[in-house]
Amino acid sequence: MSLTAGTAESAVPAVEFRGVNKRFGAIVACDDVDLVLHRGRIHGILGENGAGKSTLMKVLIGLVPRDSGTLFVDGIPVVISDPLDAARYGIGMVHQHFSLVEPLTVWENVMLGDEGRFDPLEIRRRIGEISERYGLGIESEAVVADLPVGLRQRVEIIKCLRRDPDIIIFDEPTSVLTPAESEQLFDVLRQAVQEENRAVALVSHKLNEVLGATDEITIMRSGRVVDRVETREADAPGLARSMVGREVSLRSSGAALGLVVKLIDKTGVEDAAVSEYEGNPVLTLTDLVVHSNDRKNALDTLSLDVHAGEIVGVAGVEGNGQEELTALMSSLVEAVSGSVSVDGRVVETGVAGSMARAGVAVVPADRHDSGVVLNLTVAENLFLVEPEKVSRRGLWDSGLMTRRASELISEFEIQAAGPDAPLWSLSGGNQQRVVLARELSNNPKVLIASQPTRGLDVGAIEYISNRLRGARRDGVGVLLISNELEEILDLADRIVVLFRGKIVGEMLRSDVDLEHLGMLMGGAIDDLVENSY
Repeated sequence: MSLTAGTAESAVPAVEFRGVNKRFGAIVACDDVDLVLHRGRIHGILGENGAGKSTLMKVLIGLVPRDSGTLFVDGIPVVISDPLDAARYGIGMVHQHFSLVEPLTVWENVMLGDEGRFDPLEIRRRIGEISERYGLGIESEAVVADLPVGLRQRVEIIKCLRRDPDIIIFDEPTSVLTPAESEQLFDVLRQAVQEENRAVALVSHKLNEVLGATDEITIMRSGRVVDRVETREADAPGLARSMVGREVSLRSSGAALGLVVKLIDKTGVEDAAVSEYEGNPVLTLTDLVVHSNDRKNALDTLSLDVHAGEIVGVAGVEGNGQEELTALMSSLVEAVSGSVSVDGRVVETGVAGSMARAGVAVVPADRHDSGVVLNLTVAENLFLVEPEKVSRRGLWDSGLMTRRASELISEFEIQAAGPDAPLWSLSGGNQQRVVLARELSNNPKVLIASQPTRGLDVGAIEYISNRLRGARRDGVGVLLISNELEEILDLADRIVVLFRGKIVGEMLRSDVDLEHLGMLMGGAIDDLVENSY
C-alpha cells in the first residue's frame, strides 16, 4: 500500500531522545540512542527482535526508566515515570501484547485507568464516535473474551485514541492481525497524522510494513541506531542489510523480514508445492475436540492429514487453537474426543511420552517453557527425550553422552563452548538448534514445529528454515504452526487456516490468493461462500 507523507513537520520535534541508555544487567538494550519524532509524520523504528526498539518506546511511555540520557517533549526535558504520567504529556501506546481484562466488556476495558468518577454513557458515546471516525467498528457492550484477536486489537487502539494523544506508539501492531486488518490499521494511522497532525512511531521488524506505512525510518541493531533514511529513498535490500549488518538473500530471509509479496511472487519457482501424495498420511487428526483452561472448545472437531515429505502450514492469528494443538501433540493435554493416528496407528493422548514413542517430535513455541532446561548442560538437553540412548544399566554414561553430544553439536553447527556448557550460555538461535538437533536425531515420522523461529535473528531463521526443508526431503511429515504468514508462505507445500479451533480452509502454496487467505484467517467464511456463487 503506497502512502504519501502527512502534514509538514513542526520545527520543534514532538519527541526527542538524546543519548538514551538502558541496561538490564549485562545486556545493553539501548546504547546512546538519538531519535526524533515529528508531528505530521509516521516514523518507522525497524530492527530485529532484541534490537532495543520496544525498550526505547517503553522508556517514552514510562514503563522502563532510562539509565542516562535526556528525553524531550515539545522541546522541554521531561521525566516520565509511568503511563499515566505519559498520558499527561499527550503520549499513548498500543502494545504488542494486549493489556485487556477478558471478563469485562469493551467499554469497561476502555475506561480502566481513569481517575475519579466516570460516566458509562459518555464512555460508550466516545467509543462509538472513535469507532465511526476511524473505521474501528466495535460493540461497546461486547465481552472481550468473546472477541477474536483482531477485534481485541481495535479495543487497544480505541483505549489509546480515547485519551486524544498527540504522540502515538504502535509496537508490532500487526502480529495478531490479518492482512486486511493490517491495511485498515495503516489507513487509520495515516488519517490521524494527516487530519490531526499527530506524531506516530511504528515499531516493527517487517520491511513491507515499514516501507508501506511510514515517512521516515530509523534502523536499530544491538541497541544502537545504525541508520536513518527517508522512506521514499529506501528499499528492501538496503533496509535488510542495515538490520542484520550483512548482505542477506531476500528469498531465504523473506519470512523473517515480512516480505509477503516477494514470497508469493516466488511461489512455485523453487521448492514447488506438491499437489498429490501417494499412500496413507503419516499423521491423521480426526474430529479432535480439546478444551482450553476455561473448559471451552479450543479445538473444535478439527481434522487434518499430513503426508510424509510434506510441510503443512497452519495459518491463523494468535489465539485460535494453535497453543492447544501443540500441547496435544506434546502429550501435555488429553483430547475430549476424536483421535490422533501416526502411521496408521491410534496414539493415546494426554499420556506422557506417548507421542514421542509413536514417532512425533515437537519444537515447542516457547523453548524455555517446555523445550529445554536452561540450568542443564547442552549434552543433557540433547538427550532429555530419550536418555536411554546414552545410558547403561539405567544410569547416564557421561563418556558416551559427551561423544554423541559432540557429534550433534558438529552436525547442527551449534555454537557452544562444548557439550558441558550450560544451556543458558547459548544464544537464542543456538538454543533452538539444540531443540531441533534433539528432536530430529530421534528419526521422527512427524515433526511439529510451533513458532520455530520466534525471537530469532535472520541468520538463525535461515538455518532453522533450511533444516525444516531438510526434514521434508528426508521424508518427515512436518506440521508448521506459525503466526507469521510470511514463514508459512516461504516453507509450506500446503496451507490450512485455523479459526476458532476449526480448519476453515485449505490451499496449495502455489494457489495462494492473499486476500482469500486473509479473509479465512479473519473468519469471513460466510462472505467467501456467498461471493463464490
